[in-house]
Amino acid sequence: MEITDSSRLCYELMTAKDAGLMFQLDQDPEVMRYVTAGKLTTREEIAEVYIPRMESYTNREKGWGLWKVSLIQDKLFIGWILVRPVNFFSTNPDLKNLELGWRFARESWGKGYATEAATSVRQALIEAGDCTQLSALAVEDNRASINIMLKLGMAYIKTDIHRDPLGNNEEVVYYQMDV
Repeated sequence: MEITDSSRLCYELMTAKDAGLMFQLDQDPEVMRYVTAGKLTTREEIAEVYIPRMESYTNREKGWGLWKVSLIQDKLFIGWILVRPVNFFSTNPDLKNLELGWRFARESWGKGYATEAATSVRQALIEAGDCTQLSALAVEDNRASINIMLKLGMAYIKTDIHRDPLGNNEEVVYYQMDV
């Protein structure tokens, strides 16, 4: 699957070669505020945990993976959009319900880039026709991410504990839409 460039942004599936970009993005405590309570990611964590995780769910044909988001104008990397099956790291992943997530550099905040990118990814997934639902989750205080979910057409489903094999078990809000 490919994602068509939007008005200001271009997209490319990330690979292990993008580890430096992933590290760079995770070095701002404000970017990591709702992800790790502001704890910065180390190069070792990128190499030993996050790259292997990304590679385990990446599937170019289905559009699963981390989609690098760059400005068309100068190819500057500003963030990524996650696509993977809900509960991927469990014994019962939902292959027809895809989780969307995003992380963007603070310098790009407030310009509509995350919404533009998430909308482009959502549209490509719908056109591919391989999913029946799209979902997203966020810490309840993360109003910016919740606003993106609402702009995508998602509705609140529940508040619950999100369980992740990495141990990031915390209360989050779940949003979802049928496609």
